[in-house]
Amino acid sequence: MATPSNDLKEKVRRLPHCPGVYIMKDRFGEILYVGKAKDLKKRVSTYFQPSRRFSFDQPKIVAMVELVRDLDTIEVRSEAEALLLEGKLIKEYKPRYNTDFTDDKRFLLIRVDTHNPIPRFHLVRTKKDNQSQYFGPFAYAKLVRATLAEMQRKFGILQGSARPTLISENKLRLYQDVRAEIYGHPNEMTLDEYRTRVDKACEFLKGKSKEWLGELENEMQEAAENLEFEKAAKLRDLCQALRRTISPTRKFIHDPRSRKDTSESLAALKRALDLKGTPSHIECFDISHISGSFVVASMVHYHNGAPDKNQYRRFKIKSFIGNDDFRAMNEVVGRRYKRLHDEQKPFPDLVVIDGGIGQVHAALVAFKKLGLPVPEIVGLAKKEESIVFPDNREDLRLPRRDLGLQLLQRLRDEAHRFANSYNAELRSKRIRDSILNDFPGIGPMRREQLLRHFKSISNLKKASAQEIEKVEGIGPSLAKKLQVFLQKL
Repeated sequence: MATPSNDLKEKVRRLPHCPGVYIMKDRFGEILYVGKAKDLKKRVSTYFQPSRRFSFDQPKIVAMVELVRDLDTIEVRSEAEALLLEGKLIKEYKPRYNTDFTDDKRFLLIRVDTHNPIPRFHLVRTKKDNQSQYFGPFAYAKLVRATLAEMQRKFGILQGSARPTLISENKLRLYQDVRAEIYGHPNEMTLDEYRTRVDKACEFLKGKSKEWLGELENEMQEAAENLEFEKAAKLRDLCQALRRTISPTRKFIHDPRSRKDTSESLAALKRALDLKGTPSHIECFDISHISGSFVVASMVHYHNGAPDKNQYRRFKIKSFIGNDDFRAMNEVVGRRYKRLHDEQKPFPDLVVIDGGIGQVHAALVAFKKLGLPVPEIVGLAKKEESIVFPDNREDLRLPRRDLGLQLLQRLRDEAHRFANSYNAELRSKRIRDSILNDFPGIGPMRREQLLRHFKSISNLKKASAQEIEKVEGIGPSLAKKLQVFLQKL
């Protein structure tokens, strides 16, 4: 049995007692496993306690621990945030020892082949026909089948196995048996009459999808509060998938009602914050770090309630080394708006800070220190989802269904996602550089050429000296030395 190195033991010993995500890596820096924890130190320590090594329920965990040579951790503010970040990292890296987030085979879709003269409703696992409309995905097969049966009775539509017949050019008979009588609908009708049934059923299904989403989100929140994280993780994945495909052809997302909803969100936010005008331009900041290092920040920009990704910015912290959210927020806010001021560009209508009163005050100090005009600023404190003001106003807690609050939450979540993606990029670069930096025969340019050619350290390790030699600037002697070096790792 492999024994953890002293460096790894020291990393585990110094882990904090806080929520977060841990990332297990092998000797080549490849990610083996991503997990979440209510208490990072307690959770990660269990993997390396000899008394626990053989008590794991699954043999694959024991096998995985044997390969672990390094780990990273990402501290977060809550268990719910750890749950979300875990899923994002697993989707991004697809570690070989994670399975919960990568298998979508359990999800079902409802396909309506509306391009056919007689549309029918099918249960499928994947999208293959772009001409059809899709609803879902849904995790619970029994629930979907029950819903289709209900729709068949309610609207008189056909499922995939039905075999209707045309009795004239524009008239059809749905069934050759008594099912139409059972369902209480006429068995013979025109194609247009049947199409009306299909349209009504699709509208019902669209509404039902939204209803299910609300129920699943409530169930997910309840599971997280009850510390049932595996259940909450599965429900979270389903909710995310359901949001992406809740509209069959996505035409509903772009119709005038969606634009109206955005206007209502902005109007609700204006009222709630007592703003002088509609916040057409909003910028949101988030601070993030990896294991107390690589402190970075993100800024996202929303225009008329929608992301404007051309305006997104990300920052490395330059003024200090360490983990201080307040100093980091002060720095990036100052850098952002000093630049806008120097370039004579307008400030946003509203600045949103991911955090509480400390982060908000740090942002306010940045404006005052630079002598810049101060726009409207608020913070969104995640624990209670309360809105924090920089003046003497009390914190504001809006109802969860408030459109203004939901807009702020979307901003905050997008800023957090953008910061995490930057962390992931830095982490990948560190993994790549840390291994090749130990080989004395190549510099930064050749390291980049090697990684660009082979895509990953794992591929490079499998390459022969002749294959390595094909990279520009790598001769036969150097290629052979590099191959020997990688084989010894």
